[in-house]
Amino acid sequence: MKKKIPVLRLIVVAIIYLALFLLGATSGLIHPICFAYIGTFLPLVMSFVYLYTSSKIQTFGAPTLLNGFVLVLGLLAGEGNVPLIVGLIGLAVIAEIVRKICGYNTLKGVRLSFIPFAFSFYSYTFHWWTDKSGTLAAAVEEMSADYATKVESVIDNIPLLIIMLVLTIPVALLGFKLAEKSMKKQVLALK
Repeated sequence: MKKKIPVLRLIVVAIIYLALFLLGATSGLIHPICFAYIGTFLPLVMSFVYLYTSSKIQTFGAPTLLNGFVLVLGLLAGEGNVPLIVGLIGLAVIAEIVRKICGYNTLKGVRLSFIPFAFSFYSYTFHWWTDKSGTLAAAVEEMSADYATKVESVIDNIPLLIIMLVLTIPVALLGFKLAEKSMKKQVLALK
């Protein structure tokens, strides 16, 4: 018997996922380094959204739904840029491929597919490193010259970027482990 997919609940979960992107986007008000690297720590919370969605969509679609929702609304809000578009689509495709290979309805497939998916917020921030001059001009226009100077120091620190990208993997695994421990019903829905 085919399971019924709770569409309304999945829309609510997609909205929660979008809210995580908005939270990450506003973190730059604290300091530019927060905006640049919050993508390393968001997987702690994103894992709950991903596990729930994957337990309900045990076929193609869980990563595509979440990243697609953010992408469509981001484009409608005028936030679309090449790194965002390529990143969200590419990471969803990689996650879908991993789920397909490992099994859409297996905990292993969901767990391993979360690793590439965990980098999704970096799709939103990566334009800092791919369009430095545009980023700095926007920082001056939207914030101040002092803020732009802080942004530039973050962009120029490539070793920290590499460390934070690598650190995303253990953070994603930790987040997923926490999600597994607290979401027993969703874990049991997977093999």
